[in-house]
Amino acid sequence: MIRRLLVANRGEIAIRVLRAAKELGMMTVAVYSTSDRDSPHVEFADDAVCVGEPAPLESYLNINKLIDTAKMVCADAVHPGYGFLAENPAFARRCESARLTFVGPSSGTLSLVGDKLESRKTMRKAGIPVIPGMYTRVKDVKHCADEARGLGFPVLVKASLGGGGKGMRVVRRKEELGDALASGRREAKSAFGDESVYIERYIERPRHIEFQILGDRYGNIVHLFERECSIQRRHQKLVEETPSVALDSELRRKIGQLAVKAARSVGYTNAGTIEFLFDEEGHFYFLEVNARIQVEHPITESTTGVDLVKQQLLIASGEPLHLSQEDVSQRGHAIECRIYAEDPENQFLPSPGKIIYLHEPSGPGVRTDSGIRTGFEVTRFYDPILSKLVVWGEDRETARRKGVLALSDYVILGIRTTVGFLLDVLQHPAFIEGKTHTDFIERNMSGWSESGTDEHLNVALIASAIDSCRKSSTRRGPVTVWEETRNPWLTLGRWRTGHMRG
Repeated sequence: MIRRLLVANRGEIAIRVLRAAKELGMMTVAVYSTSDRDSPHVEFADDAVCVGEPAPLESYLNINKLIDTAKMVCADAVHPGYGFLAENPAFARRCESARLTFVGPSSGTLSLVGDKLESRKTMRKAGIPVIPGMYTRVKDVKHCADEARGLGFPVLVKASLGGGGKGMRVVRRKEELGDALASGRREAKSAFGDESVYIERYIERPRHIEFQILGDRYGNIVHLFERECSIQRRHQKLVEETPSVALDSELRRKIGQLAVKAARSVGYTNAGTIEFLFDEEGHFYFLEVNARIQVEHPITESTTGVDLVKQQLLIASGEPLHLSQEDVSQRGHAIECRIYAEDPENQFLPSPGKIIYLHEPSGPGVRTDSGIRTGFEVTRFYDPILSKLVVWGEDRETARRKGVLALSDYVILGIRTTVGFLLDVLQHPAFIEGKTHTDFIERNMSGWSESGTDEHLNVALIASAIDSCRKSSTRRGPVTVWEETRNPWLTLGRWRTGHMRG
């Protein structure tokens, strides 16, 4: 069993991993940059070490510093969370060389599934349906044009390495190929250090559905059903749910078996997802392997009762899976909403700043995985995710209504967030009907703006102001700078309660 775990991440996922490790009796070590010195994840760990300046390359992406820190604190394992170095085979390889258990797949598996072209070849060989396209890198514009002619337009230029939409370009006409190829290569080189790209057929209005898998070191692999992740902006997921309304029991069984087969074909261990795209005709295709714990893992936990992070740690400790496929079942419906520090009314631009008041919803079937608190400073250096709101109900409509109520009760003051936007997504007729495709936001939420008053927010503001005034009223004399920054009535400037959510 792992004795001392170093968590090489920050924010809500660091807290999630630290909590699971503590429940298993492990000692925990957090790492942090100088700008994260007061972050909640630092306080939650048994020990914490500063690993550098705010820029990720100097802290959370600094492999040498992280390995040295793990050795210094006598850790015997490293959990990478998601993002940063979670799918970096070089980091996994360094952990292996330093005799540190890497909580995730082996470096060899990471190298294989991290290269989309190699993944496509492996899946095709295993008999998994793959999106029609190339299996070699584009050499030049002529090569690209020849391949596109065979596939038929539109096509998609994709980076061979990495993800998150970097290097990805939709090309609808032959004349656009040259510019798309050049810009895709530049972005891929900047993001991943490799300009290699390829093309595949572009699927219009797909659904994005992934299957959660767990595999141990002894060849046991199970899936824990699917999650639908179709509501996205710029290829970044915003709302996820399980089960998907697009699958019936027979299709779910069939694709679940294929997901296990796909995982077995690459020798997969630990937690991960096999991702698929579904077209409007009902055909489905392998998309990629995400070789880590996913942001949206809590909805699977909510419907199966399986703690995925604990399973990760147990598998990494050498434990066999104590689950068979027959043991895994789903109950009810769960929805996750990602809360970002972004301005939905301004093209989702990041919204750094200080959180001057935070109220998170609670209640039966309501879970908040959070990495923030009142007074927390959201910086520009990292992914702007703040927390994840997860709701569970006996059926989809019950879960949706619970999500609407919880979002209505979610208050974050001082920065712009996606709370109000997500509230309107869950109340949109297309979402209610289950018409969720990857163009949902473009088709249904274009030009969105927050409007109307919010009774819950007004109450929260008044309660916060009264509380601030009550606490400061015990002092005599002028208001100090510290007291002034604690009082939302004094810090917000000119505002109206009807427009202040997020």
